[in-house]
Amino acid sequence: MFIQTEETPNPNSLKFLPGKGVSNDGPYEFLNKNETEIPILKNILSINGVTGIFLSDDFLSINKSQDENWENIKHIVISHLNEFYEDGNKYIIDKNTKLEDLKNYGEIEKKIIKILETKIRPAVARDGGDITFKEFKDGKVIVVLKGSCSGCPSSTLTLKQGVQNLLCHYIPEVKEVLAV
Repeated sequence: MFIQTEETPNPNSLKFLPGKGVSNDGPYEFLNKNETEIPILKNILSINGVTGIFLSDDFLSINKSQDENWENIKHIVISHLNEFYEDGNKYIIDKNTKLEDLKNYGEIEKKIIKILETKIRPAVARDGGDITFKEFKDGKVIVVLKGSCSGCPSSTLTLKQGVQNLLCHYIPEVKEVLAV
């Protein structure tokens, strides 16, 4: 099995594309091995220098500490992934797909979520990350950045010039976008 890797805008994050499903239950992020009971994730999070894993539908982004070299991590991750899929596994996270419950959100929140899901999230995913809606209050949209976007030097610029400009353009009630 050939697993591709792609660099991301974050030099401490690398995107792994196994060519197979990764999660059929939406995106997940794990920052330490005690957060999961999934053996492959525990193994990857145990690699020296790995600081987090972000899983999407067809890719994983692995974050590393700044002082660690990718060559020391990359081959071990690929080996774990190859073994996992060669054992016949179809997804690392295999659950019934859940749709986000929008019934408790107001009209503005629903518009924000729709724009995030359709216009912003696909672009962020190409760089190995994810963005999710957290809340809207007093003109401020609070989002959560995960995967390669978490700790990326260019994420602040992307947030202000990309996400904020787009949301302000489509939804006049939005005045600012902040990440937590």
